[in-house]
Amino acid sequence: MRMLVQVATVLVAVPVVTEAQSLAGRIGGAPDGEVRVAFAAREGICGDGETFIRDRNRDNYITMRNWNGNDRSWRNRPCEDGPVRVALRVRDGVVRSAQAYVGGGWSPRASSTDLGLVGTGAALIAFVELARKNGSSSDDVLFPLTLADSIVVWPAFLSLARDKSAPRATRKQAVFWVSQAAGEKAAEGLSDLATDDTEDRDVREQAVFALSQLPDERGVPVLIRVATTNKDREIRKKAMFWLGQSDDPRALALFEDILTKPNRP
Repeated sequence: MRMLVQVATVLVAVPVVTEAQSLAGRIGGAPDGEVRVAFAAREGICGDGETFIRDRNRDNYITMRNWNGNDRSWRNRPCEDGPVRVALRVRDGVVRSAQAYVGGGWSPRASSTDLGLVGTGAALIAFVELARKNGSSSDDVLFPLTLADSIVVWPAFLSLARDKSAPRATRKQAVFWVSQAAGEKAAEGLSDLATDDTEDRDVREQAVFALSQLPDERGVPVLIRVATTNKDREIRKKAMFWLGQSDDPRALALFEDILTKPNRP
């Protein structure tokens, strides 16, 4: 039975990987201009196809364009369920930027290549690979995946954050999105990045910041450990700074301990 399950898993996984490789190749091989891709949005994600994307489950907006930040009328505006539509600007085989929309439809454009609706698993693999190759547009490329249906994105993002061959900008953005996932396992991965002395300092600093953004002060114990034991003085300072921005009593206890024991290493 176990062998049958393993074979079934392989048979399911192979088409996804093949589709993803094809998708990444089709995007990179498209003529200069806009490449359009769409995939299913997770439940509760909606938008007007142009100016905003909203999460009904959290009753908040995720992103807005050309919108007055004090204008709350977005709550009463029509909000159409997915799909997620991504317009990637490609030049010389490289993704220069990407823009995500939810709802609505594509407007006619002569210099566009429409790849249609793709699977979310294939989109995850392909977009992460595109981000790995295109540091300057990595945030634009990774963000749409956080809206996708039926996939867990943070393991792939964490793998990207740990990939020392990837551009620094890409790794930092991957760390940021891991922090937004905010699961217990994601917190463990951020801890590993923040405390790894062999990692690039910018990436470690981003991991320290990401730990400070976890809900329910989940990152505080790790930040305390970094602030008191890390070999890199600048990393310790970053951890202390973000602890100072929290209201956690454990951080206050650390400061009191340091102030009452000035010779503490």
